[in-house]
Amino acid sequence: MKGTDKFLIAIVVGVVILVGVVVTIALLRPGQPGYQLDDAPEGVAYNYLLALQQADYERAYGYLPPTLPGYPADSEAFERDVSNNRWSFGYYDDDVSLAVEGVNVTGDKAKAVVRRTVFHRGGLFDSGQYSSTFDMTLRRQDGAWKITDSDRYWADCWSSSNGCR
Repeated sequence: MKGTDKFLIAIVVGVVILVGVVVTIALLRPGQPGYQLDDAPEGVAYNYLLALQQADYERAYGYLPPTLPGYPADSEAFERDVSNNRWSFGYYDDDVSLAVEGVNVTGDKAKAVVRRTVFHRGGLFDSGQYSSTFDMTLRRQDGAWKITDSDRYWADCWSSSNGCR
């Protein structure tokens, strides 16, 4: 065999191996994130945020207690409130990762700290990320944890007796 034939065979073998690696990585990649159990405040906080990210407004609405002064009448009103308060719900960000970092539970009250990382893509050389944290307040009511306030992903009018208009 000539040297060029060996070189061509090496390139073909390399391409086949590379394709095999790419297929393996694609198959082993984790799927969509799943919901956690609702029996702990961290699970409720995580599930609420995941439901919002997946536009599952009915599920997210279920994590609010009916005792909120401005409780939305139904999941459609909840969705409308989310849409009208887009700035608080991160609609303007390119890509967001949310992670519940810790929870401090005192009796029937809990405070969850959530890390929010925003990834932005501008162009070939203009991309980056920044992180910040925010708090979510939860209360156990009738045996279930409910979100009663949050610094982000929350419509402030839910805490007002006037409600959202």
